[in-house]
Amino acid sequence: MDEKFESISNIPLFNGLPEPQIKEIEQIVVDKYYNKRDFIFSEGDDGNGFYLVVKGLVKIFKVSSEGKEQILHILGPGEPFGEVPVFSGQSFPANSEAIAKSHLLFFPRNAMVELISTNPSLALNMLAVLSMRLRQFTVQIENLSLKEVPSRLAAYLMYLSEEQGSLESVVLNISKAQIASLLGTIPETLSRIFSKMSRRNLIEVKDREITLSDPQGLRQLAENGKTSE
Repeated sequence: MDEKFESISNIPLFNGLPEPQIKEIEQIVVDKYYNKRDFIFSEGDDGNGFYLVVKGLVKIFKVSSEGKEQILHILGPGEPFGEVPVFSGQSFPANSEAIAKSHLLFFPRNAMVELISTNPSLALNMLAVLSMRLRQFTVQIENLSLKEVPSRLAAYLMYLSEEQGSLESVVLNISKAQIASLLGTIPETLSRIFSKMSRRNLIEVKDREITLSDPQGLRQLAENGKTSE
């Protein structure tokens, strides 16, 4: 099985499709390669297709009128992005930039719409994926508007723990400045919170590796804004 076919068949949007349909999709996909800091698309660009990360890392972000950046998503291998504007026929509502050397697959909108019209199962999968994205945005909005920064950081570390399959430690795959932007704060504040959590023996920080000394305490902080101390 080649890398492109495997990448396509493993994403939720195409989950469960038979091999001939995956092969059809593979025929319309275009390989795209980006270096670190290359823009993939800008806010307002025509939503002429969506993307899948094969290798690398991509950030989706907005920039305020004052020039402040707010990261909305960090996407790694196996994750698609740009589906909503593509299928709604609108422009991209945010910016996208490679934050590491990246290999992406590009799915042209017109060809995808034609495939969907002849494969109803694709439309059902698309609804499931978009519903999942809506839930993710709901959680993110709740975290940014209702939770203090320590709770947001604890929730992010627990998310990494689940994603990386480890209750003992996690590895930060993006810079602390980018984590600060993702959590709606500034690097200085984030550093102070890392230090405070270390003093409380919740975590131990060594470069990009974070030992989760007290996973239960982190979970309580993420959910309730405080630990059981």
